[in-house]
Amino acid sequence: MAANINMGPNKANLEKVCSLLKECKTYYLATDDGGRPRVRPFGTAHIFEGKLYIQTGNFKQVYKQMKKNPKIEISGMIGERWFRIEANAVEDDRAAAKASMRDAYPELKSIYDTDNTAVFYLADVVATVYSFTEEPEVYKF
Repeated sequence: MAANINMGPNKANLEKVCSLLKECKTYYLATDDGGRPRVRPFGTAHIFEGKLYIQTGNFKQVYKQMKKNPKIEISGMIGERWFRIEANAVEDDRAAAKASMRDAYPELKSIYDTDNTAVFYLADVVATVYSFTEEPEVYKF
């Protein structure tokens, strides 16, 4: 099947990919740990200043892995469809970016504060949505 490709750093592609992450609720983020893949569940997705952000703690191994090698992949399922997102995770250490994420996910406030939270925006995104019955959809930004 040929893919339907949606190109460009536009708001529609950004919002589509964010909605995929939010709709599946728990998605799986893969990092590289010195040549060994590591996968773990994640649940945050937030648009701030025109960029798609995810969140973790700066004391976790996943944080160290993304800092060392920012190339990540994310995978998730929604019903009979699944997606894979390839991206570079770029840390944004600004207090405003962290506060925006914590405001979007109030449940994080009991676990994370400004000092121990880390937010990353996704750059060079290629998100592909798959189905057994439809052409893949590709979103790039």
